[in-house]
Amino acid sequence: MLSMNIAVFCASSDPRDNALADAVRRLGVLMAECGHTLVYGGSNLGIMGLVSGSVLKHGGRVIGVIPTIFSEEIITSQPVSELVRVSSMAERKERIISISDAFVALPGGIGTLDEVLEVLVANQLKQIDKPIALFNHQGFYDPFLRQLSTMGSAGFFRSGIPPRLSVIADVATLAHPECWKPYSES
Repeated sequence: MLSMNIAVFCASSDPRDNALADAVRRLGVLMAECGHTLVYGGSNLGIMGLVSGSVLKHGGRVIGVIPTIFSEEIITSQPVSELVRVSSMAERKERIISISDAFVALPGGIGTLDEVLEVLVANQLKQIDKPIALFNHQGFYDPFLRQLSTMGSAGFFRSGIPPRLSVIADVATLAHPECWKPYSES
């Protein structure tokens, strides 16, 4: 198995669902065990803190990419293996995309959705050719997938489905990008 830099897009808010929190921690354990490096937004808050803390606790490597617009207290609050400071949220996305081999989107808010869309667009424009998986915990991404289907049916994706997109409901598969299968509406 090849170790990879896996970007995890996720919320800086705490989940209300304990099962999701447990799954996020489990993902961190599995990433560390597989020798993958977590690349993420650098915060110790919410789901970001859960996944990064879990990777570190289990001996894994973590690269935090954080904009200098945040306070020094926030920037240095989470221990990481490597801290990359950037000047803006846009630069953070660019850096995360450039240093990552694959992407996982956990349930999250508009920032997470923004990051997902950035990767989907980059893949569609062939600026990158990197897989992205949505962790569809308890159907979280079902409405988004319906919207993508509507866009595809209307002819806004050449292939009908965004390139390199996988939809995964179990954490064990998330930690193994080599096992990801492209999303199919059928």
